[in-house]
Amino acid sequence: MVGIDFGKPLFTSEEIQRKVHELGVRISEDYADRDLLIVGVLKGALFFMSDLLRALRISVRMDFMHCTSSASKGQGRPVRILSDIKEDIQGKDILLVEDIMDSGVTIDFIKQTLVERGPASLKVCVLLDKVDRRQVEIEADYAGFRIPNKYVVGYGLDYRERYRNLPYIAVLPVEEKDQT
Repeated sequence: MVGIDFGKPLFTSEEIQRKVHELGVRISEDYADRDLLIVGVLKGALFFMSDLLRALRISVRMDFMHCTSSASKGQGRPVRILSDIKEDIQGKDILLVEDIMDSGVTIDFIKQTLVERGPASLKVCVLLDKVDRRQVEIEADYAGFRIPNKYVVGYGLDYRERYRNLPYIAVLPVEEKDQT
């Protein structure tokens, strides 16, 4: 792997920033008079959540969860929590922030886990929504872009822990997947 230029991005850095700003405006309006805790799902949501936080015009608190999914591998529990949030969320408004929702298995698991803890409200915000891959019935309350069933990297999304640092989102070339 010498370079990381995939040619034409699926979404440019500028397009991403415009969409993040739009989401920030909507969320700021919806939570204008509320105490919001934003929970980011690591590692993928890191870039999106950072930019989203800066796009908000309200004061918020933040926390993180780190989860791993083995749903596609057919091993035991489909999702495991590697690192949990630190705050007690009972009676609080929560916004779960994730980079992409494809099968929905991970987000559904996290959402159910958090709902059991008794928040006042719990909504989901994703940058990318890959509806064609959905395995569970779940929808994002806030979604940036709807994307086709392609493997995407960049802006936090990875392939084998690579390419997260791309400033845009690109479809991973088939030949790149075959070489790594």
